[in-house]
Amino acid sequence: MVVTYNNYQRATFFDSSNFITGTLFEKFSSFLQIFEFKQVNIKMAEENAVLRAALQERLLKYSPGTYHARDSIYLPRIAKDSSVKVVYRFTTARVINNSINQQHNFITLNKGRHDGVKPDMGVIANGHVVGLVVNVSENFSTVISLLNSRWKISAKIKRNDYFGSLSWDGKDYRRVQLNEIPYHVPVQNGDTVVTTGYSSSFPEGLTIGTISDFSIGTGSNFYKIEVMLAADFKNLVVVGLIENKQLNEIKQLESLNKNGN
Repeated sequence: MVVTYNNYQRATFFDSSNFITGTLFEKFSSFLQIFEFKQVNIKMAEENAVLRAALQERLLKYSPGTYHARDSIYLPRIAKDSSVKVVYRFTTARVINNSINQQHNFITLNKGRHDGVKPDMGVIANGHVVGLVVNVSENFSTVISLLNSRWKISAKIKRNDYFGSLSWDGKDYRRVQLNEIPYHVPVQNGDTVVTTGYSSSFPEGLTIGTISDFSIGTGSNFYKIEVMLAADFKNLVVVGLIENKQLNEIKQLESLNKNGN
């Protein structure tokens, strides 16, 4: 009654009401913008996966070292071999669960067998190694994380190609350890550590991280090397999945060696 029958109180009420409503709409709009930006980022990640596959196909399609004005791209020199074909397939998935504070950490993805996800597919984030698919159901999959003390990956120092095994000691989620690098090898902080390509799940040259500290192990001929991870494991939203289309053939061949054939 006060608001209805008094002009001053009515004006004051509606001014306050508009301020409150406007503030709420502003906050809600900001929330929608954040959600929209997140959707855009997801879309961009999906497009990047498609572009990676398309670039690989182009690199294998054209003659070595040629410039194509129509596409405004220069394609670097590669071996011209009719037997060369696209080896890797790229796709994306959303992270729906992730742990970093356990000794054996895993990541859960929103895609599974129905979407073409298979065990032993490499997992990356922004081109940086994250883990490996280990279990797959119809609609979901789990990934063994680099932050899992039970998993090792072949890695090398990009500058000199010396390689060893990389693993996590379970202490700092930002750092892993590169082992089996002989102490006579030139090593320095800031050196980039990448995949060797010896694992059939990852192409050669994917970034893992950079050397942040190193020392010579007591009574050992090898360095103790700390590697700062390139991937931010506390901010995994969309990841890329890498399928080696020749993986089954490689496994079958290697199984013959294990059986002594």
